[in-house]
Amino acid sequence: MAHTAQARDQGEPSGAQKAFGDFAPELVRLTDDVLFGQVWPRPELTPKERSLITVASLLTSGSTEQLVFHLGLARDNGATETELIEAITHLAFYAGWPKAMSAMAVAKRIFQND
Repeated sequence: MAHTAQARDQGEPSGAQKAFGDFAPELVRLTDDVLFGQVWPRPELTPKERSLITVASLLTSGSTEQLVFHLGLARDNGATETELIEAITHLAFYAGWPKAMSAMAVAKRIFQND
């Protein structure tokens, strides 16, 4: 959530705005206002918990492109690289080896480039 909140606070376009701008303005609005503006701030789960759930969901669905953003967000929300690597390893047994290997490749690129 830090990426989106910081961007809005600084008047910068959100990731969704940068990606889709005028092409899909309603998707951008729903992403920024509803998902990150209303759902993510709910107090029933911590940002770290929401990030771990999101990473797990993206891995199980094979949405590795979205993992690029959400693994970084998970770290910003307090998840350590060790915790994220362990979550991916654990999910290999439940979501499938190829999905976990693909997710781990994304994690390696992100964590080793920082």
